[in-house]
Amino acid sequence: MRRAGAERLDATDDLAWLRDRFVVAEAGPLYLDGNSLGRLPRSTVDAVDRMLRDEWGGGLVRSWLGWIERVERVGDDLGRTLLGAASGQVAVGDSTTVNLYKLAAAALDARPGRRVVLTTADNFPTDRYVLEGLAAARGLELRLLGPAEVAAALDADVALVSLSHVSYLSAAVADVPGITAAAHAAGALVLWDLCHSVGALPVELDRWDVDLAVGCTYKYVNAGPGAPAFLYVRRDLQERLRQPIWGWFGQREQFRMGPAYDPAPGIGHFAAGTPPMLSLVPVGTGVAVLAEAGIERLRARSVALTELVVALWEAWLEPLGFALASPRDPAQRGGHVSLAHPEASRISRALVAAGVVPDFRPPDLVRLCPAPAYTRFVEVWDALDRMRRLVAAGEHLALAADPGRVT
Repeated sequence: MRRAGAERLDATDDLAWLRDRFVVAEAGPLYLDGNSLGRLPRSTVDAVDRMLRDEWGGGLVRSWLGWIERVERVGDDLGRTLLGAASGQVAVGDSTTVNLYKLAAAALDARPGRRVVLTTADNFPTDRYVLEGLAAARGLELRLLGPAEVAAALDADVALVSLSHVSYLSAAVADVPGITAAAHAAGALVLWDLCHSVGALPVELDRWDVDLAVGCTYKYVNAGPGAPAFLYVRRDLQERLRQPIWGWFGQREQFRMGPAYDPAPGIGHFAAGTPPMLSLVPVGTGVAVLAEAGIERLRARSVALTELVVALWEAWLEPLGFALASPRDPAQRGGHVSLAHPEASRISRALVAAGVVPDFRPPDLVRLCPAPAYTRFVEVWDALDRMRRLVAAGEHLALAADPGRVT
């Protein structure tokens, strides 16, 4: 495709208006790292300013009445808009790691006598580390499998299966309803990590009969660095599971300061400490921006953008030694495309110097994510054009082999 073809795609794009909802410096770099950190919605700036000036600055501690209601409302909005979850099943707060620990521990307590936890060897590191720690503390066996090996490993010893909906490495999409049904048939609970799917792919937690799920909001939901994560607990499990962190915000009527822990009913008792109110505001505005477009239209645009990446890889980058490390079928691929190359680290840093922002994942992946809410087709074309030119010229070879701490 010539550049004019990408320009035509932008000119006929029925979601082109959505880019204006975000703070985008037109003279800035070509940003293809939306699966690590999303852009700033314009509405977030005003909403946080109001919260700072009027609620914290003016209302002070009296604002807590409204803040508590906001915590519940944001969880319900996120669930309804992006997770296919009816109200009262999603709580926003803490990090993905803490939420994963809470739900995994609760699930293991609910399956006494079962000694095995299943996950994949390529699951996100924090997931594997949390499960490793829980298994070590309880004398359980953690099995690290290939993605295609999970179903065959299910038996009466398995207590918990913990997997990612979309692989952070390859962007491969897991069969959530199929794996969940197979785990249920074996008597196991399933905990899904939605970090690389929420806001990019349709998710139907209620319809898929998912038990438990966690995810972050700073990627496709565009809630900002360090934004609070969320957890989902299916309604019929909420009173049967006991989460391990008994904090005061999981207490029934927390401001009465009762002498002993009395868990709040429903999803409320999966909370722990005080919610981060300043960070919660951008979650709400991020969800609202995506709701304007709708997740089905965002998914269709994401597929079109990543298909362009794949087409340009085939035409330009495959001859330069890049291998496609993501599924070729867009129905099996999430919101990013991973390209493998022995010099991926240096190529990624050379791209940044050339005004393109991808990211690098060891040992040899360049991840390219044209986030559907704000990336233009012509930006994808320009980014891959710069990529082929600098690699063909060997510009990356002048850089040190050490990638540094942040990749």
